[in-house]
Amino acid sequence: MSGGVYGGDEVGALVFDIGSFSVRAGYAGEDCPKADFPTTVGLLAPEEGGGLELEGDKEKKGKTFHIDTNALHVPRDGAEVMSPLKNGMIEDWECFRAILDHTYSKHVKSEPKLHPVLMSEAPWNTRAKREKLTEVMFEQYNIPAFFLCKTAVLTAFANGRSTGLVLDSGATHTTAIPVHDGYVLQQGIVKSPLAGDFISMQCRELFQEMAIDIIPPYMIAAKEVIQDFQASVLQVSDSPYDEQVAAQMPTVHYEMPNGYNTDYGAERLRIPEGLFDPSNVKGLSGNTMLGVGHVVTTSIGMCDIDIRPGLYGSVIVTGGNTLLQGFTDRLNRELSQKTPPSMRLKLIASNSTMERKFSPWIGGSILASLGTFQQMWISKQEYEEGGKQCVERKCP
Repeated sequence: MSGGVYGGDEVGALVFDIGSFSVRAGYAGEDCPKADFPTTVGLLAPEEGGGLELEGDKEKKGKTFHIDTNALHVPRDGAEVMSPLKNGMIEDWECFRAILDHTYSKHVKSEPKLHPVLMSEAPWNTRAKREKLTEVMFEQYNIPAFFLCKTAVLTAFANGRSTGLVLDSGATHTTAIPVHDGYVLQQGIVKSPLAGDFISMQCRELFQEMAIDIIPPYMIAAKEVIQDFQASVLQVSDSPYDEQVAAQMPTVHYEMPNGYNTDYGAERLRIPEGLFDPSNVKGLSGNTMLGVGHVVTTSIGMCDIDIRPGLYGSVIVTGGNTLLQGFTDRLNRELSQKTPPSMRLKLIASNSTMERKFSPWIGGSILASLGTFQQMWISKQEYEEGGKQCVERKCP
């Protein structure tokens, strides 16, 4: 047991969930994050800096990072857009620190040294990166206590489970991650690159075919127009895609910011079909990518036979990409056909958009505010005595 307990009413722990699409941060015990802004940042090289200063601009050794929605929406010459993450893990530490600085100063509005921090991490995060993160948090931010937890475990907790199969479909990839008694089973993790960005790419191709110019209201964020289109128009068909059936589906009307508007019919169903049936996608022929249903069954098949019933019995659906209309119905239908007759299949998918997008954060918020969790923190004292290696021992 480490010296000192950090819970109680005096001080709130902070929960950070940094995904490939957005950064979620806020106080443990609250029901939604205080900050939710894009993970991508605008980067200006030293000689091109200067000019308009906006909230969210951070200077580091001559580099200027433009962080948060407002700062990103200003067109700047010579700015490149980058993300500190690669494959869900931190790659660019300077950019990562700029994001943390921004979160503390603009959203949390408090000193880092006052709050313990619980941070989510990718289930496949490497030991070296975990140790480096621990070191950065204690040495540079001087926080009193720290804890790292896998996103899938937090999602399971947010849904009131400690065992289950977490199907997480976000921006860059769709993954199935088996969780048993609060631990990730590494051998069962299955990843597929068919996710939100893949759907956006397909939408972009559709607009090019139809010769539609995506002119966003403020000339910079074409991506957001596509995201709005995805949410409003696309729908996953409840059975495998069929030209005849699709042609009879009701069309949906959508207007672009520049006033161009038209009705979308079969393509509404054709684009998201690639998530479930990759063989249907142009340009992906002969590919080995797995559709969503296969990702789940493959993952469960790689786990010990004794725990499979527990995984089939709680398939937890999370991530912004799963909010596509009809996603869970189609998944339920596909899995019902593939589930062995001896197993009971149960899909757990929250109806609230908030919960699907923020579930790892919500799980962290629940976990860090539990009384029983307070002895799990890595305290500053433990870090000073045992060094950064203590993260491997304390955080499974």
